This record gives sequence, C-alpha cells and structure tokens, in this order.
Amino acid sequence: QVQLVESGGGSVQAGGSLRLSCVVSGYIGSRLSMGWFRQVLGKEREGVAVIDRDDKIEYADSVKGRFTISKDSAKNTLYLQMNSLKPEDTARYFCAADLSLTSWYFLRVTKMNSLDAWGQGTLVTVSS
Repeated sequence: QVQLVESGGGSVQAGGSLRLSCVVSGYIGSRLSMGWFRQVLGKEREGVAVIDRDDKIEYADSVKGRFTISKDSAKNTLYLQMNSLKPEDTARYFCAADLSLTSWYFLRVTKMNSLDAWGQGTLVTVSS
C-alpha cells in the first residue's frame, strides 16, 4: 500500500518561496503518477501539478511559471518548488499518487477515491 508523507509547509510573505516534499513508501517501481493538490477550507480540492508515470508534467494555469514539480526516484521523494507566492496560494497542500491515471486525468480528479493514495497535507500560508 502506497503511503505518502508531506513536509515543507509554513508561513511566508508574498513573493517568497517554499519547497514541499513528499516521501513515498510502500511502492517498488517507477510507474507511479504523482502530484500535488491544494484545498482551502470550504472549497473543493484542486489539482496543482502532476508528473505522471510517463514523466509528463502538467500544471494548473494558476501556478504556471511559478511552481515546479520534480521527483528524485533514488530518494522516493516528490517535490514542489513554489516561487513568487501569492496570498491566494494559501491552502493545505496534499501529495497524491495513482498507479494508472495519466497527467490530464490526474490533475482534474474531483473525488478523493479517484486516486490510490493521499498524504495528510501540509499547510502553506502566504501573507500580503
């Protein structure tokens, strides 16, 4: 069973940067689509970035040019480098993984049970 543990959240001023990490355990192999979602209390969870099992990368329009997703397979770790942060980026950020979905579908899931695994989330707060 795939398990995901996020870290790296915190508080930062607008224009600042943060890097989120997600350590993957319970899975052996390289054919795993992984990505980041975020959720503001009272709103739907939205896809932010994904790197899929074929290493195709997609971003939500709201973060293009500011966020970069990457992975280190040797460390079983997924990253999200967030630059030029804005107050509207404030949310809890979740790491997610799936064995079969490709990038387009992964980024657009609306139901949690559409993906195989989720982390507990890490809070990012951006102040103006």
